Amino acid sequence: MVAIPITRSISIDDSELQESTTRSGGPGGQHVNTTDSAVILRFDVGNSPGLPLPVKNRIAVLAGSRLTRDGVLVLRSEGSRSQHENRQEVRERLIALIQEATIVPKKRRPTKPTKASQTRRVEGKVKRSGIKAGRGRVTVD
Repeated sequence: MVAIPITRSISIDDSELQESTTRSGGPGGQHVNTTDSAVILRFDVGNSPGLPLPVKNRIAVLAGSRLTRDGVLVLRSEGSRSQHENRQEVRERLIALIQEATIVPKKRRPTKPTKASQTRRVEGKVKRSGIKAGRGRVTVD
């Protein structure tokens, strides 16, 4: 079993990945439509022992529709005519997705504008409204 390193502390086993090949769509020529060059990779996120629970939850959010109801991540690559290149590309996308899920988002701290900035904002609005009011029709009294 070969471990695929994701970060220094996280790695997934190669046996957890299920790869299948299928014919690529789109235009083709001689020999193109007859070879199985598209690669479909399935990775069971929910049952992976190498991923911590918070990372699994963030993967579920990041993956969106690529994650099935059973918690299986499905990635497809058919950009290249070469099956080997498509296999490499789909694995790189999986690693990038898991690496992105390992980043813990910063907690947002709500802030309030300072009293001085509120005063500056209101003074600017008053000044601007005075300029716009001066653009009206001139009336002779």
